[in-house]
Amino acid sequence: MSDTLDTTADLVRQENVARILDCAERLFRHYGYGKTNVADIARELGMSTANIYRFFASKVEIHQAVCGRMLATCYQLTYDACHGPGTASEKLRRYVQTHYQWTRDTMLDQEKVHEMVVVAIERDWHVIEKHIDRIRGLVAEVISDGIATGEFADQDPEVASRCFSAAIITLCHPQMVAQCLAKKNRAMPDELIEFAIRALKK
Repeated sequence: MSDTLDTTADLVRQENVARILDCAERLFRHYGYGKTNVADIARELGMSTANIYRFFASKVEIHQAVCGRMLATCYQLTYDACHGPGTASEKLRRYVQTHYQWTRDTMLDQEKVHEMVVVAIERDWHVIEKHIDRIRGLVAEVISDGIATGEFADQDPEVASRCFSAAIITLCHPQMVAQCLAKKNRAMPDELIEFAIRALKK
């Protein structure tokens, strides 16, 4: 009986958390992160501000959770790209192209989302660092597979993953993508991707 009550309470809590995050993300996208406060979220949901604070200690905590959900989507896209068919080179190429397009579609085409992400990056939140580590782990697995098949030179996959990520940073970092997008004297995405892949080969 007690377990049933605990399970029900947990489901209700999860539903409330999801509602708050859905509402917060919608308001952040519409009004911007800076112009949305906890009272706005509470009003939109027909809740008291105190009730919001039962689930999140602050607006920053809500923001971190919203960013975490966005990054989870990015991770899933990367996972799918790295676990799809093809050689290691093809998987890395697909990963970078997918990530670049996601960054452009999600963060640059929607100005208010870009603001939200820039705030997260500038404050060096743990959700960003955790995301970077997870993505590098996936890339390291692909490189390791490429080494095993003889496609890539023998090397430390972890180090190679960090170097590969650094080489294509202008295609993944939202602020750099935004700065380089209209520049004609920068390497084009396909040029950069092929350059980084060639560096891994024998």
